[in-house]
Amino acid sequence: MNQLLAKGDKVFTEGGKSCIIEDFIGGGGQGEVYLGNLDGEQVAVKWYFPHYLQEDSTLRRRLERAIEKGAPGRRFLWPEDLVFDVAEHHSFGYIMPLREKRFRGISGLMSRTVETSFRALARGGFELADSLLQLHAQGFCYRDISFGNVFFDPLTGETLICDNDNVDVDGEDSGILGTPRFIAPEVVRGEAMPNIQSDRFSLATLLFYMLMIHHPLEGRREYEIHALDLAAMNRLYGTEPVFIFDPVDDSNRPVEGIHDNARIFWGIYPEFLRRRFVGAFTDGIRDPKGGRVRESVWQGDMVRLHASVFSCQKCGEEVFYDSETLQKTQQLKPCWSCGVALQLPWRIRLSNKSLLTFVGSDVAILDLGAKLYPHHVDPEADFSFEIPVAEVVQNPKNPEILGLKNLSKKSWFGQKESGELREVEPGQSIAMRSNLRVNFGKATGDLRR
Repeated sequence: MNQLLAKGDKVFTEGGKSCIIEDFIGGGGQGEVYLGNLDGEQVAVKWYFPHYLQEDSTLRRRLERAIEKGAPGRRFLWPEDLVFDVAEHHSFGYIMPLREKRFRGISGLMSRTVETSFRALARGGFELADSLLQLHAQGFCYRDISFGNVFFDPLTGETLICDNDNVDVDGEDSGILGTPRFIAPEVVRGEAMPNIQSDRFSLATLLFYMLMIHHPLEGRREYEIHALDLAAMNRLYGTEPVFIFDPVDDSNRPVEGIHDNARIFWGIYPEFLRRRFVGAFTDGIRDPKGGRVRESVWQGDMVRLHASVFSCQKCGEEVFYDSETLQKTQQLKPCWSCGVALQLPWRIRLSNKSLLTFVGSDVAILDLGAKLYPHHVDPEADFSFEIPVAEVVQNPKNPEILGLKNLSKKSWFGQKESGELREVEPGQSIAMRSNLRVNFGKATGDLRR
């Protein structure tokens, strides 16, 4: 990489503060990113290639608008100040918060260099949808949702969104079309410029990539293309897009031995999620205005997916509680890893009506290590995975006995089938048993297995 700046170089804010370049972090098509020191605080500095400044005539206007407006949410590594070279201001860049090292690129999932969990992926999907909802609510569109612009913590699923210099007012033409494979079909065909609706297609594509480790439009049709040139890509992603699991058109199904990630993972996830992806890549392709899945719908799906995870009793791999399959067949699908028949896990049905309205399910799985959050027990709480209020733990004297530990600051009351009440103070646990009702204050939960 031909580094534009060297260690010890100084760049200057419009207010005259100096930022000292300390190290090179990485580079891309627009420019390079450096570790900088601004008044003793470590920051990230993005510095643009001279040729890119000539190509993107609206860049500075977008950055100034973003800086004035401020970040839509804390997950955005948002531009905070412009910085310039000495005096002439021929070159410039911007300062943004520094990304913590625990955050890894989404592309690591595709290369299998990053290991994560289904729960972390569900939280990551929720936070992506939540962040874009915040952005769109302010009248902006992102324009370039892709692997390279999203980072996540593989342990927790927390996300960060970078390269926010692509953000612009919805409907304005900035010349940025997006990253191939993530661009909405109508934009590929030249019928529209990137906007909030095309962002929603890109979001659905990224979520499919994260969960299925595969692209939603790359099946037999892509496999039979001998030269994936521009004309072929325009057909595949623009003029003739076909979802690989389209329930009507099977011409683009995943090819066994080639697209096995998609074939395997599609069968692992619950029916409600598969149905959502079918809508996103059938109606969502044919009808950009009416068929695209909204961010709030993805939020609810990811909350439900997160609450559906439990572990196979034999091999320990994560699996999903699929209530729709259970209703149809009276049993859960066997473990995708070892093939054993899965036992019904502990679960709690909550009286919180906002779960049914927003998530579509009022059931949460209480597997060992599972947590409940304020949105489970408080109808007025925001949906978030920040601070748990309960966790499933083992009895220290008998690990086979599981308990629900109170992580909140308020007491609960557990009511046994006999009617006997027991107070569960903060830090205490109550043994899980069938027909136990827990009163959390603003909602109750009934346990069963």
